[in-house]
Amino acid sequence: RGFVHVFCRMGREKKKGESGAATNYISRNQALKKLQLSLADFRRLCILKGIYPHEPKNKKKVNRGSTAHKTFYYVKDIQYLAHEPLLLKFRDFKGFVKKFKKALGRDELDTARRLRENKPVYSLDQIVKERFPTFVDAVRDADDALSLLCLFSTLPVHGRIQAFVIQQCQKLTGLYYWALSFVTP
Repeated sequence: RGFVHVFCRMGREKKKGESGAATNYISRNQALKKLQLSLADFRRLCILKGIYPHEPKNKKKVNRGSTAHKTFYYVKDIQYLAHEPLLLKFRDFKGFVKKFKKALGRDELDTARRLRENKPVYSLDQIVKERFPTFVDAVRDADDALSLLCLFSTLPVHGRIQAFVIQQCQKLTGLYYWALSFVTP
């Protein structure tokens, strides 16, 4: 009788990885399966939403005892991405590409033309408004974009980088310096 009484007070035994730091993180492959995305689409979505991988304090606990290199994200970030409307647009576009390739493979040019005319389009306006609610926030983050523009404007024309892209970068860099000349005394 005394043994049963002690056993009932103990409660359920916790298993490894069910509580603590291990539940705050999710690996990239688990996130891909949860969101049902390809790696390229997942990267694109993370860049657009400003979600980055995080290094856990105790990687061995999070990785269930393994010390192998893995990329981890916060579970809350992945849950946030799961409710993103842009996710549905990515899936629609993937379906469009599949239908379009199928129509071209079967030489159904009318179907392919109709599909191309009704190509799904997604807008990034809402994401820009979320990430940069005020003009000051947008200017604060402009340094990354400007450094990329300056880098591309100095690159030579190469097989992978078209001349049009480099000319656009040179034009945008020049416009930025022109606008900057009015601001600084």
